[in-house]
Amino acid sequence: MSEERFKVSLRSGRRKTKPTISAPRQISNPIPQDGTGLPAAPGPQGPVSDAPSRPRPRPPPMMGGKTSDLVKRRYSTRFNNLPDNFEGSIPSVPALPLMEKYEQKDRRPPPSRGGAAPVVDIKALRDPSLVPDQYVAAVLGDATDSQIREFEDSLKKLKIRAGADLQQNLLQNRMQFIKISKEAEKLKDEMRTLRNLMSDLKTNTTALRSATAKNDEPATIPGQTTTLSKRDKRSSVADRSALWNSQMQALYKNVEGSQKFLPNSSGRHVVQNAGPWVELDNATYKSRRAMQIFLLNDHLLIASRKKRKMDAPNAESRGPMMKLVADRCWSLLDIEVIDMPGAGDSSSGGRNKLADAIMVRGGGQESFIYRTEKADDDSKKTLLLNVRKAVEELRKGLEYEMEANNKAKETINYFASRDPGLLQKTELLETLSDIKDMLIEVDGNQQNLRWVESQMDELDIDIALQNFEPAVARVEKLKGLARGLKSNAVAQDFISFKVDERCGRLGDIVLRELAATHNEKMKTKQNVSWLTRLGFHDRAREAYLEARSGTIHQRTRQCIFQGDLHSYIWQLSFVYFTIIQNTVLCFQSCFPPPMMSACVKWAKQEVEAFNAILARQLSSTERGGSVWTECMDRAKEHAKKLSAVGLDFQDLVGRDAALSDGASLQSNATGLGVAT
Repeated sequence: MSEERFKVSLRSGRRKTKPTISAPRQISNPIPQDGTGLPAAPGPQGPVSDAPSRPRPRPPPMMGGKTSDLVKRRYSTRFNNLPDNFEGSIPSVPALPLMEKYEQKDRRPPPSRGGAAPVVDIKALRDPSLVPDQYVAAVLGDATDSQIREFEDSLKKLKIRAGADLQQNLLQNRMQFIKISKEAEKLKDEMRTLRNLMSDLKTNTTALRSATAKNDEPATIPGQTTTLSKRDKRSSVADRSALWNSQMQALYKNVEGSQKFLPNSSGRHVVQNAGPWVELDNATYKSRRAMQIFLLNDHLLIASRKKRKMDAPNAESRGPMMKLVADRCWSLLDIEVIDMPGAGDSSSGGRNKLADAIMVRGGGQESFIYRTEKADDDSKKTLLLNVRKAVEELRKGLEYEMEANNKAKETINYFASRDPGLLQKTELLETLSDIKDMLIEVDGNQQNLRWVESQMDELDIDIALQNFEPAVARVEKLKGLARGLKSNAVAQDFISFKVDERCGRLGDIVLRELAATHNEKMKTKQNVSWLTRLGFHDRAREAYLEARSGTIHQRTRQCIFQGDLHSYIWQLSFVYFTIIQNTVLCFQSCFPPPMMSACVKWAKQEVEAFNAILARQLSSTERGGSVWTECMDRAKEHAKKLSAVGLDFQDLVGRDAALSDGASLQSNATGLGVAT
């Protein structure tokens, strides 16, 4: 059969008769193999016996032929037989790949098998498609009670951290918003200044065009001795700046030391060269020395005339015989130029000494008298007129600059946008809109209302960060500032309104902190101190006592009645009187003594609440019985704790229970009488 199978598989021709294929048989023993390693030919069909297998004889050699040669060659071929002279190194077995990256990192045994507590997966919580019920059921399906509590604590810590991050982000956004608003306000001021400059440029350009069209030459500078060219007389801005610059350079060159008093500045120029003058003595009006006066648009320069030494090594032979040295210089806004009346002695027919003199009075109460060198000279009148014009222009320029810097900063729109609560203060807003520049004195310095807004921004930041000590100190400072502004009612109302609004907000936050940490003595003392400084001592007292009452109710609800009335009354009385004692001790150390009456009243109310519970619980027991007596004795024994803090409520404890028992006995007697 084996030979026939091979013939069928190797022949290319077709057979007329189909080979028969035997049915499958169950093999119970290993298939015997011959020497070639191939399975031996199966034996005749029949039932398989349990006898040991015998080696089957090799199939008889096939007769010669092409097919038999192929079969022999197939069975006799050996693979992987290296020659004897082959000297190749056998490669090492490759290492197995690491299976750590295929393992689950957070794979843990279930909690029921003693594994660790489940860990909160932050990525899963951030998934927007998270279903909380399914997540909790999957994570805590086999967890124990302790592991569930640990998981709950982890969630609470994660919530606290998320809240802190959110608050930090909120603070950063607020600080950036304040910074951007300040930059926007600064940019707005710069744009307003630029608009004013463009308006001035437009005005000058229009004047230049009209002057050019009419060929109109402007008048020369009063008192200017030098003649200007046709180009210098034009009213162009560029030519005027160049003219002023050339004037200052000529002044620096001709007057020695003038640059020390008058440094180069944009817009500074010479208005008048008043020519030679003589300085007079203040007491005798005698001539002292020769001077020369220069009037600038913002200063008055006095130069002394001295003879030049011709024998000096650097002296010029062709230079003038006199030189000018800067002696004094004042700002026009700091001095007063006075026309001296002609009161000198002219009986001898000589010149009146003060007829052509002026007095320059400085800020330091110093005065100097100068007289024109020539009699009946027009330099005095021209100088006085130019001084008045220059001073008036300086004052107008300062007023214009101050108005440009402070315009629209203290208006109704500005303050209403920063604090919408001001919309309810109609009169205050109308007053602020009428006042363009309001200055207040702070520590010896003049500050405007913009400074108040910056202080409010700092206070808002401290409140947002819950920096209570700096916030309370800033509130006290601003309140003191408002109280000191008695002469400025508008600024006082404005600052008081803003401070009171933020003070109320800060007080609410501290009150919540007090209610949350009322069981910690040091924190309670600090919170009460802050609230007292803010003026909320009454609210602090009420919040603290209310929080302590809530603690008593919470602890008493945890006392469960399980059939033993004496044990239940013992727990209730212990909770009530222990918390009352601790509350009174903390109240005495945190609040001032005048407020102690409120604490005593609160303690009496809590004892009465305990009496109501005691009377209700003892209503079903016999008065004077063992249970009734034990419960009353235990309650009064715990009430003795209050004597350590100065409270004696021995007679008050159990009074409601006694009254209720007396009332019940009277009602029972009345009922019996009616029945009889």
